[in-house]
Amino acid sequence: MAPVHGSRHRSSSLSSMTSAQPGTAAGPGRDLAPPPADRAWRPSLVIARAAHAEDLRRIYNHAVQTSTATFDITPRSLPDQLQWLAEHSGAYPAIVAVDGREVLGFGSLSPYRPRPAYSTTVEDSVYVDESAQHRGVGRALLEELLVLAEGHGFHAVIARIAGDNEASVALHRACGFEHIGTEREVGRKFGRWLDVVCMQRLV
Repeated sequence: MAPVHGSRHRSSSLSSMTSAQPGTAAGPGRDLAPPPADRAWRPSLVIARAAHAEDLRRIYNHAVQTSTATFDITPRSLPDQLQWLAEHSGAYPAIVAVDGREVLGFGSLSPYRPRPAYSTTVEDSVYVDESAQHRGVGRALLEELLVLAEGHGFHAVIARIAGDNEASVALHRACGFEHIGTEREVGRKFGRWLDVVCMQRLV
């Protein structure tokens, strides 16, 4: 597949994050100042911290219990969420979209596969609070994850999306991802078989 360009030479909205090679740590992030009043509204983006754990857990567990956005079937405990945050730092960050003190959603980069030759590839995840959907939150998070992926030296970003999640497929397509295949009936949730749509963007 030909590379899809667009994020090259863009800087992260998380202004203090520095470039890092895959698997190395980057500096701690600082909050992004709110957008100027004359610009279209966008959420502020910050690096996920332990203080966000309960809000992230609430958003994620809603997806676990009501949707196929995740193939998890057991809600996360607070210790589970804190462990997840500990694993998503440095080259594999988690970011949070906020409006004032309100957490609207979060996104993350994760290792794609454990074998060393896959080290330049990551998988993205984006979750948006039900009350904040259709406001551009998911797109802001995904666009920032692409910038961070490039800045950290990754080459490919993979999305694996439940086949019935048309909104996520559309979001990724709008951000330059291409459909590269479908895994048929590889998951089962809510008493039905689920396909997984695989999408990719090179950065």
